[in-house]
Amino acid sequence: MSERVVHPDQDEAALSELSLAQIQAARRQIGTRVVQTPVWGWQDRDLAAIVGDETQVLLKLELFQHTGTFKPRGALNVMLSLEPALLARGVTAVSAGNHAIAVAYAARLLGTTAKVVMPKNANPLRVARCGDYGAEVVLVEDVAAAFARVEEIQASEGRTFIHPFEGPLTCAGTGTLGLEFAEQAGELDAVIIPVGGGGLIAGMAAAIKQVQPRCQVIGVEPVGADTMFRSMASGKPERIDKVRTIADSLGAPYSTPYTLGLCRRYVDEIILLEDDDMRRGMALLFRTMKLVAEPAGATATAALCGPLRERLRGQRVGVLVCGSNIDLATFQRETALGEALLGDWLA
Repeated sequence: MSERVVHPDQDEAALSELSLAQIQAARRQIGTRVVQTPVWGWQDRDLAAIVGDETQVLLKLELFQHTGTFKPRGALNVMLSLEPALLARGVTAVSAGNHAIAVAYAARLLGTTAKVVMPKNANPLRVARCGDYGAEVVLVEDVAAAFARVEEIQASEGRTFIHPFEGPLTCAGTGTLGLEFAEQAGELDAVIIPVGGGGLIAGMAAAIKQVQPRCQVIGVEPVGADTMFRSMASGKPERIDKVRTIADSLGAPYSTPYTLGLCRRYVDEIILLEDDDMRRGMALLFRTMKLVAEPAGATATAALCGPLRERLRGQRVGVLVCGSNIDLATFQRETALGEALLGDWLA
């Protein structure tokens, strides 16, 4: 299954802006605290059978970033912008995993403390990684309870809340990834980016469109967590009642004004994918590239090999592999299911 929402006319786009200068400033501020992850020209017989020999695929391997995802870029840019006295009081965050890990990493790197609130059903590997970076982890019943708990922590302890995807500083941080990708890959016809809360694609799209205006920016969201798809369609931030996808790190329950504004301005369209497509993407990346990608990390690959393959055939396409925080048992289970389904793509 695949659906899409097309970018509205520019006159109807939100007025939110993120300048190239802001993104470049974020890159200078973050400096060597993040690594420049590689871009890899993906050449493989199975891939060619799916997308065609004439399609050039460039993988941006952000799963090799510190903490295993892109998330430190935004968290660090926000925290480095805090007044020293505020930073010294510590930070707090809500996350099912990847953002919490990034905030814990950034806090340790910057010499402060982090208290992160996570739902009880968060992946145990991600909970453990937060602890490994020195964060105090508070487990609560669900996401709603997590936000309530964070408000209490802010009020009682004076910690600064680090939002997982909203705000100019967060999006400027993720924009460094878009700028980096565009510089490494050269001219691209299209870039495919996973979508959760939208902070990743908002920042990346703002950077890419300002240096390569002709490049299509296509977002991919799970059918079971289609918050940004709905928000792009309605033109205002939307909520969903429940997250229903294996890609838990793309399971944002709501969208926010600034991030949505950037997406409406810079993102060409959002498409939706089923979980089985992500499983196929995980299996293909492991089979051909030996990459251990979490479901979110395989989403852009799944979009290229599924609903976008004919439309992007013969083009030069950038594909983001955004994360790899997944435990071995879950990876084995989901990849085995995906391997059994790969015949649908290879037929």
